[in-house]
Amino acid sequence: MELRPLKPADLPGIVEIDATTESHRYLHVDRSGEGLNVLWKVEDRPLRERLISALPLGDDLQFLYRQVATGMDEGLAHVAEHDGQIVAAMIAQQRGDVLHLLDLRVDFDHRREGLATAMLYQAIQIAREQQLRAVAAESPANNDPASQLLTRLGFSITGLDSHRHSNHDLVKEAVTLLWYITL
Repeated sequence: MELRPLKPADLPGIVEIDATTESHRYLHVDRSGEGLNVLWKVEDRPLRERLISALPLGDDLQFLYRQVATGMDEGLAHVAEHDGQIVAAMIAQQRGDVLHLLDLRVDFDHRREGLATAMLYQAIQIAREQQLRAVAAESPANNDPASQLLTRLGFSITGLDSHRHSNHDLVKEAVTLLWYITL
């Protein structure tokens, strides 16, 4: 297994990564109050039924990977290669003095091998070397593997977006959680 910077020749391999996630739990977000007197409560709960989500690489992310790989845009992009096949990829960009993790995907057949952990540690180390103040990430509340990984690495939930995808995200338990780790 080799972790290395992304090259333009790796781009077709990133599209082929089967980033399907499987969750049995989720972070339930409960809102109470009105106006500026709003309280949010987040608690770990079991899902009613197992959630399997295919996470295809969207056009925007494909474009961003291409831009960073070819040097057209600034960013941090790494891949994990195993037996000549790309099995994991990560891309992040600096905004101000924070490194924002935009995508982290590991092939379903290579989960639980420490690839995501290694890639995140690598991003955190690079952010420290650049003297940034934090690394930020986002995840849906129903992506338990992402929540577990970020929590284990020291990230904290610092906010949420209950309307990222629709006006009913909170009802659909699909709230976007905002995570930070201070460096």
